[in-house]
Amino acid sequence: MTYKIAFFDIDGTLVNEVKEIPQDTVDAIRELQATGVEAVIATGRAPYFFAPIAEKLGIDSFVSLNGAYVVYKGKPIFHNPIPRENLEALVGHADKNGHSLVFEGSSAFYSNTEDHPHMLDSVRSLRVDLPGYDPDFWKKEDVYQAFLHCAAEEEHLYEGAVPNLRLIRWHKSAMDVLTSDGSKALGIEALLKLVGIAPEEAVAFGDGLNDKEMLQAVGLGIAMGNSHEELKPYADYITSHVDEGGIRKGLQYAGLIK
Repeated sequence: MTYKIAFFDIDGTLVNEVKEIPQDTVDAIRELQATGVEAVIATGRAPYFFAPIAEKLGIDSFVSLNGAYVVYKGKPIFHNPIPRENLEALVGHADKNGHSLVFEGSSAFYSNTEDHPHMLDSVRSLRVDLPGYDPDFWKKEDVYQAFLHCAAEEEHLYEGAVPNLRLIRWHKSAMDVLTSDGSKALGIEALLKLVGIAPEEAVAFGDGLNDKEMLQAVGLGIAMGNSHEELKPYADYITSHVDEGGIRKGLQYAGLIK
């Protein structure tokens, strides 16, 4: 199979634990781009969380917010915001349980608490600025994703309590909140349809629980060596650790670079 496009998760895939892009990864992406194969970011992050990374890699197309907001060559092409009635149910239930929320729009994000420790812990782990404070942001702007801040042992409080929403843990103190049909695969499908590339002609790299659908939606799904153990069964190939040439080795396995 000759692959025509490659999708890359960010955290644990393009960047390591200290949120740095290994130089070998930068070089491998540039080699890929030199062949004419397009590199696309596919991440749970919002666009304002990864602008410097995209700029450094020369990437202007991305599937962001776990597939809810997609941009191709700098132009938005797909969006799937969370319905306000679902957000209202989430806000009420989280408030009852004393759990903080962060609402992510396409260009800004806001929290409904100012200094909740779980919120501070999770957002700071991304090494980005803290959100603004606006408990009513979700009433005024489209929200593509939310962070729900609770511990793993509290997840059961939300089972069946927040209809039409999907929760995926990404941090010990936080989960992503998406639409029930939300996933990176949904955004990838929209982008591939636009550019006229079949899913079988695409490659995807990931390491987290939110990458399961993405790895299955393409012709070659590659899991990083440092991947969550529950992701690895969904991959066609497991490459090395992000800090051990994982991107380069995966692209070589795909026959995309030498």
